[in-house]
Amino acid sequence: MTLFAAQRINCDVIIDEGELTARIFNIQRYSLNDGHGIRTVVFFKGCPHHCPWCANPESISGKIQTVRRVAKCIHCATCLNDADECPTGATERIGRDISFAALEKEVLKDEVFFRASGGGVTLSGGEVLMQAAFATRFLKRLKSLGIRTAIETAGDAAPEKVLALAQQCDEVLFDLKIMDVAQAKNVLNMHQSRVLENFRLLVEADVCVIPRVPLIPGYTLDLDNMQAIINFLAPMKLTELHLLPFHQYGEPKYQLLGKPWQMAGIAPPDEREIAQMRRMAEDAGYRVIIGG
Repeated sequence: MTLFAAQRINCDVIIDEGELTARIFNIQRYSLNDGHGIRTVVFFKGCPHHCPWCANPESISGKIQTVRRVAKCIHCATCLNDADECPTGATERIGRDISFAALEKEVLKDEVFFRASGGGVTLSGGEVLMQAAFATRFLKRLKSLGIRTAIETAGDAAPEKVLALAQQCDEVLFDLKIMDVAQAKNVLNMHQSRVLENFRLLVEADVCVIPRVPLIPGYTLDLDNMQAIINFLAPMKLTELHLLPFHQYGEPKYQLLGKPWQMAGIAPPDEREIAQMRRMAEDAGYRVIIGG
């Protein structure tokens, strides 16, 4: 078996992180779409944005939520809305607090896969920047163990916070969405000017940044928006760009949470539309990956 990741440089590093906790809602193992190699992805809970197309609505609230699947409920009154007591799994808690040490133990279960594939750990969300202090120290710990690290982010936070976290990453998967400043604010609650300045900051700091563009009908699946992204990226001489086509996989989650799904009835981009966006990026010199 070929080992791609570096061997641990210090197995005896001791960091007192006893008081640090993160609020997460999922740990996804064996992912191939959230960075290079086989990844374990930790999804942090809480996001300041409200993208109409968000496929993980359970990530938006920073609170721990409880939901009930009516089809599974046997009306035994045992659970009394306590997910830990529900005998059928009808009542489910979304979100949990996890300590620094416990999360480290969880992700290191997959260490052999990281080292065999050149993969590692990716922190996603929600928006990981909302828990930047924990995330920064956690990735620093993983790097001390020789584990490759990445984050997925929209980059909308104070520059010093973004840079400190990004500098602990082998790669930063950075989403570029609506380029128009006013529309980005109105639709996404996003400070687009700050996002773009942070992107530039990371490139200038020699962070490995990979731009990703969600292709959303009515929002970013737009020639002018795509051209604006290409124009913005042009001076930075990056070589790779990911396109993320819209899908309807998140709709059942909205139903479970009792929230309206704003993209109901919207068809995903067809092959022609995706190919058009791909050609624009390839003509600009990028190696394009669909689905990232």
